[in-house]
Amino acid sequence: MKTTKWAIDPSHSEIQFKVKHLMISNVTGQFNKFNGTVETDGDDFSTAKVHFTADINSISTNNPQRDEHLQNGDFFDAENHPQLVFEGDRMEKTGDGNYKVHGMLTMRGVTKQVALDAEFGGITQDPWGNTRSGFSLSGKIKRKDFGVSFGAVTETGGALLGEEVKISANAEFVKQAVAQAA
Repeated sequence: MKTTKWAIDPSHSEIQFKVKHLMISNVTGQFNKFNGTVETDGDDFSTAKVHFTADINSISTNNPQRDEHLQNGDFFDAENHPQLVFEGDRMEKTGDGNYKVHGMLTMRGVTKQVALDAEFGGITQDPWGNTRSGFSLSGKIKRKDFGVSFGAVTETGGALLGEEVKISANAEFVKQAVAQAA
């Protein structure tokens, strides 16, 4: 079967994360610069191989001082590890239009196996003749698993930051034209 290549459309996609602050609320952040591709057998996303990267220096929490702190060695260490990378190698169908995307996440030079829940939005044609597909993804990781151990204890003994990081993404992909043999 012919391999189909899909490229993420960054203007119609987003990747966000949430982490507990003082264990009473969430701080939300996102990556503003990212790239992703998917290769499938035909249009069968159960065969998908995913490659995704996010530029750590594009992190935004709507607070420049906090963003700088997240980029430094206490958190992402962008100077030494400028990208977050996810290599998805298996899509497990879990229901009608639902999948588990299994792969390796690399952050701060640490690579761990993760699984993300994916909801397939479908395939459609846009007004310009392009074939597009969409997914919503969600999952959780433990930040300390990736060497992000920064944290402080409040005066009352509570944690400043939660251990768990919730990941949420909406991704729209455009089918790439197949090169014709000469």
